Amino acid sequence: MKLLTEFKEFAMRGNVVDMAVGVIIGGAFGKIVSSFVADIIMPPIGLLVGGVNFTDLKWEMKAAAPAVTDEAGNVITEATEAVTLNYGNFLQVTFDFIIVAFCIFMFIKLLSNMKKKEEPAPAAPAEPEPTKEEVLLTEIRDLLKNK
Repeated sequence: MKLLTEFKEFAMRGNVVDMAVGVIIGGAFGKIVSSFVADIIMPPIGLLVGGVNFTDLKWEMKAAAPAVTDEAGNVITEATEAVTLNYGNFLQVTFDFIIVAFCIFMFIKLLSNMKKKEEPAPAAPAEPEPTKEEVLLTEIRDLLKNK
């Protein structure tokens, strides 16, 4: 029972709830930015570099081999797929990450600036009251000026 109560207190703390909301919104925001990168940013970049689709870039390390059959149609060796190093997909994911990270940075910066503007400036500290000695010296100075 005590463990359940402690868990409830932990789960209802502001930090945990805020973090959960942040993760959910971050996931949705990531999808939006990924679509922006894939559908808006990458096509012009691909066009600039000669109509290349980055996800199609790969280095074929071993060519595909067709199936070998004898005259009777019996399969002697199975077909094998090509062994490729898909560096284009890695480039695409890297571009996605850089743009998503930059967008999140700008969003956080915008929120920070908005938060700074909302907070009122701290009031200037009030002048301390003069001591009795200072008041007495001020009165003496004023009397000397009048003579």
